[in-house]
Amino acid sequence: MSVEASAVLEALKVVRDPDLGRDIVTLGFIKDLAIDGGHVKFTVELTTPACPVKEQMRDQSRAAVMQLPGVSSVEVVMSARVREAVGGESGKQPLPGVKNIIAVGAGKGGVGKTTVSVNLAIALAKLGSRVGVIDGDIYGPNVPLMLGMKTQLVTDGQKIVPAEKYGLQVISMGFLTQDDAPIIWRGPMLHSALQQFFKEVKWAALDYLIVDMPPGTGDVALSLSQSVPVAGAIVVTTPQQVSLADSRRAVAMYKKLNIPTLGIVENMAYFACPSCAHESDIFGHGGGETMAAELQVPFLGRLPIYQPIREGGDSGVPLMIGEPESVASRAFIALAERAAAQVSIASFSRSTIPLTVVR
Repeated sequence: MSVEASAVLEALKVVRDPDLGRDIVTLGFIKDLAIDGGHVKFTVELTTPACPVKEQMRDQSRAAVMQLPGVSSVEVVMSARVREAVGGESGKQPLPGVKNIIAVGAGKGGVGKTTVSVNLAIALAKLGSRVGVIDGDIYGPNVPLMLGMKTQLVTDGQKIVPAEKYGLQVISMGFLTQDDAPIIWRGPMLHSALQQFFKEVKWAALDYLIVDMPPGTGDVALSLSQSVPVAGAIVVTTPQQVSLADSRRAVAMYKKLNIPTLGIVENMAYFACPSCAHESDIFGHGGGETMAAELQVPFLGRLPIYQPIREGGDSGVPLMIGEPESVASRAFIALAERAAAQVSIASFSRSTIPLTVVR
């Protein structure tokens, strides 16, 4: 009995993407469907390699097709192609070499925003994405310190070549100044520097470009919104009321700038005692999640107070590199998966990927 491609596609409609809420056939995820007698082979092309249910969807796809009469074996290849969440319809020109720009901001300083930016970027890279980082905090560029980078930027004759470490492409004002030299600039100079970071850097095929924003609501966020299409912003807070109040202002700012909030991260959410594993809510409990619900934005997760996070940032070996299997690193991986899912949800408003059938 021959197996029809239409029957295979119909069987696969039982498999749904939990984030997009539709079946993988309608979403256009099925690629390169080939049928040879009783052997069926196809590719499931997801919208991000950071999909947490990738293996589950593979198993469901295989099981669904194996139930068809005449099918003797099923080969499922899992792949991913990150799509742009924002395109030319935004009125801004897409950034060459970059699919999605993600701002990581906070309403106030001291909440661990740069730590989150760096470890989130590494987590996305470890999950299979191509990732870059812009140190958007011009006055206090700490990304080079946290990545253990001391370098001089070079050009290819036309554009600046980003520095690379831990699988990341990185640009920072810290590469252009002496360690202790203060940067005393007015707003227009900040805007000019950011324009250079975006448009005069040779970004190479990035799925995600993480922009570590300065704290507060000011010039850099305004320049970002005016310069490039931004997929969305992640707002970092801690559980204290003073941080939550400032974070509300940050979410409101991004809304005014027409930058969607991809989600809220609650950093320093709890301290787990290394001796007894008791969790202490030093700065309060659940404030970030409650605020996310009130503001109707996604909650991306909690990150613990963990001494090696601080030590890794000081030594230039981030936690995701120094302790990749720790509980805290797994929390960063979960954060990366949820953030990527939000970008995928935003990207799906654009055209779906066409099905390719090979007989």
